[in-house]
Amino acid sequence: MASSTTGHLHQAGKIDAQAISSLLKPNPQLDHALSNSTAKGLPPKTVSALQGQYLAIQCRLIGAKSVLEIGTLGGYSTIWFASTGASVTSIEISPKHRDVALENTKDLDVEIILGVALDVLPKLAEEGRKFDLVFIDAAWEEQWEYFSWAVKLTRKNGCIYVDNVVRELLECENVGENENLVTKAGREEKVIATLVSTVSSHKKNVDEMFDGFLLAAVKE
Repeated sequence: MASSTTGHLHQAGKIDAQAISSLLKPNPQLDHALSNSTAKGLPPKTVSALQGQYLAIQCRLIGAKSVLEIGTLGGYSTIWFASTGASVTSIEISPKHRDVALENTKDLDVEIILGVALDVLPKLAEEGRKFDLVFIDAAWEEQWEYFSWAVKLTRKNGCIYVDNVVRELLECENVGENENLVTKAGREEKVIATLVSTVSSHKKNVDEMFDGFLLAAVKE
């Protein structure tokens, strides 16, 4: 069984390599964002290039003009969103990460707000802000709170993408039995949601390779 799993992961790596070489176009700004973030000591927790392209495609599919991002890190995913022509508002708790992201997103239509997301999100709601797409890639233990605010801040037929949902569930005891983002989102009448599992072959730790995201569309 172990050898079969290893073989599948090896094959997944080959598939990813082919997809990267075939589907991704050169983007010096994205490359610089990765190298600059590494040079400044940011953790290697950004989305993969293929996932970034998926997010950009999702933006195009719904005609997104405004994106809210919870968790900026070095601004890599931010650049993917901005590459579609969307205006991006991103919330980052770390001053260091915010400063690096500002360097990496220079000259783009990007607003990076320094602060605790659960403090910033109510203020955005009070201002009457609405977004076409909300991307949540921040503290796992607060995913539901972020999601609840995202429902309020997303326009009708807009979408909410929550990253690392499967990883968070796999690291919990009694997986599939306890209350979590999936069960709570299933009871939220204002959205229709699904869970998509993924294999990230670029991850060095096998336990980190299996992941997935929750995607929801706001109905009202």
